[in-house]
Amino acid sequence: MMAQQRTADGGVVVVGGGAAGMMAAGQAAMAGAAVRLLEKKERLGSKVLISGKGRCNLTHDARAEELIEAYPGNGRFLQGILHEFDSGRLREFFAEYGLETKTERGGRVFPVSEAAKDVVQALSQYLQAGGVAVECRQTVKEIQLKDGRVSGVRTAAGVIPGKAVIICTGGASYPGTGSTGDGYRIAQALGHTVVTPRPSLVPLRTREDWVQEVQGLSLRNVEVSLWVRGKKKAAKFGEMLFTHFGLSGPVILTLSREADEALRAGEEVRLQIDLKPALTQEQLDLRLQRDFQRFSNKQCKQALDDLLPKSLIPVVIRLSGIDPERVVHQMTREERQRLGKLLKALTLTLTGALPLAAAIVTAGGVDVKEIDPKTLASRKVQGLYWAGEVVDVDGVTGGYNLQAAFAMGYRAGRAAAYYVTGENQRS
Repeated sequence: MMAQQRTADGGVVVVGGGAAGMMAAGQAAMAGAAVRLLEKKERLGSKVLISGKGRCNLTHDARAEELIEAYPGNGRFLQGILHEFDSGRLREFFAEYGLETKTERGGRVFPVSEAAKDVVQALSQYLQAGGVAVECRQTVKEIQLKDGRVSGVRTAAGVIPGKAVIICTGGASYPGTGSTGDGYRIAQALGHTVVTPRPSLVPLRTREDWVQEVQGLSLRNVEVSLWVRGKKKAAKFGEMLFTHFGLSGPVILTLSREADEALRAGEEVRLQIDLKPALTQEQLDLRLQRDFQRFSNKQCKQALDDLLPKSLIPVVIRLSGIDPERVVHQMTREERQRLGKLLKALTLTLTGALPLAAAIVTAGGVDVKEIDPKTLASRKVQGLYWAGEVVDVDGVTGGYNLQAAFAMGYRAGRAAAYYVTGENQRS
């Protein structure tokens, strides 16, 4: 039997109806608080709906210790939070509301239905079951304070009272979903420090214009390494995509945070693509020799079909300096080895990242030093809580950021409810 909606006067007000906000609101309600969830857009879960290309990679199948390692942005802050509400707990939660999940290649977890709308539907049922009062098209202008404590929020329609407020407004990426940096302005107005927002999980621009010739080409099972001032800084194995401006895809997105930071520092940054990571340089040379024996009477441009995607062949031959019209048996050992080295280290120079608005996730946000990790309560204002992407926490691609948002929402919702119900009991 569904619970009736209750007003949040003297209860909890949650600002932002994304992953963190919906989880926080539901948990606060289940813990006994009256809850009001305010969302500026016309519906809940706008960013959830587009995540994972509409399939919603909602978490990663890993233990809490492994999850924590996937957050280059303040992963240690999430340690207790992820132990309390890890990927297993999240999958159990969704199962309770009729959403079955599955694990795909690399540990990524998706709904069995492969539809992000079903994730939002499950969360909506959860809010209804808890009696959460949901109000869309409600933009919060500021947090109201009384005697240094939260007393409510001010919207265009007026003041909404509440003894606790949880800010779950998201970051500043994909502003069309409602993430327009509202939480940062609220934080600064209340005396919080905001670490400069910047793109994380973002496509990268390259200097070389040959990428336009192969735009749309997706490469699987390649290794991409990041080089800063001639030194190798990181390497990732997986899938990448060529675009008209440069590079994208899971491997590129994972490396983008460190690449963008180096570029912002004025460093020379390059990426090297190992097109054949399963082969050593010597093994690749033997493979080339075998292929060239088979195609000895063909032109060079026709002898790499078994080794490379068709659209990449003319680019690689041109970069190697080999005449594409040359018959294979006329190629020298030096040319063959030069080609092999290029296949193991196809190099691109980075010139920048796409803007923050194009990033999947925002790095930066409310400084974690000013938030109690045990409750996600503000250390500046009593009755104020933070959860989700608005906080200076970000992870690599693979479901980690949604997992963090859900886990933070879970903890903040319960803590805010305890604060409010404790207050009510004392009054």
